[in-house]
Amino acid sequence: MSGGPPTSLALARLLQLASPVLPVGAYTYSQGLEWAVDSGIVRDEASAGIWIGGLLEHGVGTFEAPLLAALHSAWSAGDSAAAGRLNEIFLASREAAELRAETMQMGYSLRRLLHELGGSGDLPGEALDAIDAIDEIAFPTVWAAVAVAWRIEPRAALTAYLWSWCENQTMAALKTVPLGQATGQRLLLGLGSRVGVVVERALALPEDEWSNFAPGFAIACCRHETQYSRLFRS
Repeated sequence: MSGGPPTSLALARLLQLASPVLPVGAYTYSQGLEWAVDSGIVRDEASAGIWIGGLLEHGVGTFEAPLLAALHSAWSAGDSAAAGRLNEIFLASREAAELRAETMQMGYSLRRLLHELGGSGDLPGEALDAIDAIDEIAFPTVWAAVAVAWRIEPRAALTAYLWSWCENQTMAALKTVPLGQATGQRLLLGLGSRVGVVVERALALPEDEWSNFAPGFAIACCRHETQYSRLFRS
């Protein structure tokens, strides 16, 4: 699952897919970070880096990232049944109602965007049919299918996906702690230096070793559902 560097077109497509302007609503979610700020667990640059970095390496990096790599492999092989099974696993892994609603809303929005793009989306009709065949579709499932259709190799796809996640989490911290712009860039520099290691581990991690065991994250997401005042949807 290696591959060389993406071509200029594939790189441009990858940047588009990972862009914060992709109209799927990612910026409206904090994935429990807002509650962590409200409770005082995250209160400054250092604690924000610990929270986001810990989840990157021990939550997203050990479950969502290897699952995304497996989805990429399944779509590359044209195995929609395997993609559907992985989609069900991901939905079942969402510990809180808001987390499940988040990935389903983003998956629905990305699928709708593909229909709106039509032929200009460079997505083969059979690929879109396979996506449409999954009723409740998670965001990583659609995202991986588009990455394959746009000829983005797995390592680059995972790097961009994780970077986009780090960027969203950092933006949430900037708004809720709040933190300054320079602080946000320092956080991203630190997180970015860890992404490569997470990607390599995710590409090599067998399915029976995937783990999203992160009790603090699950509690934060559940507590956020009843938080009195909030900016984010999760």
